[in-house]
Amino acid sequence: MKHTFFMEKNTTLYIGADHAGFTQKEKLKIALEKYLHRVVDLSAPIKNDSDDYPIIASKVARAVLKNPKSKGILLCGSGQGVCIAANRIKGIRAAIAWNPQSAVASRNDDDANILCLGARFFTSQQLLTMTRVWLQTPFSKLARHKRRIKLLK
Repeated sequence: MKHTFFMEKNTTLYIGADHAGFTQKEKLKIALEKYLHRVVDLSAPIKNDSDDYPIIASKVARAVLKNPKSKGILLCGSGQGVCIAANRIKGIRAAIAWNPQSAVASRNDDDANILCLGARFFTSQQLLTMTRVWLQTPFSKLARHKRRIKLLK
């Protein structure tokens, strides 16, 4: 089955994971590299049990902020830690997905610029599906959603 992904041409997708998300991140990265223009992995090059999720999340969040057309994907065991860490960076709207519908809502309603995934709770195919629908979903730009995002600033 061929997947399609929605990202503007020459857009970068930054990806990162701590030790708990490393193996799933590697599988997801390989799948994404088949379909996207540019995937940049900001994780350690090898799995390291001493990797700390706040450092990886900060790297991805700061890269996304430097390149406003980019997006980010973060993985840790639950998705919670990387989401908390990424959202500490002003201008980041990181969201956890637990199914395709929640992934869509985070883009459509909240214009999330980072998707956080729990590597311990999903298969590689489920993670790819949530990532695919997240990347395909544009921000709705409805006035109420714009207003709410502005209130976050």
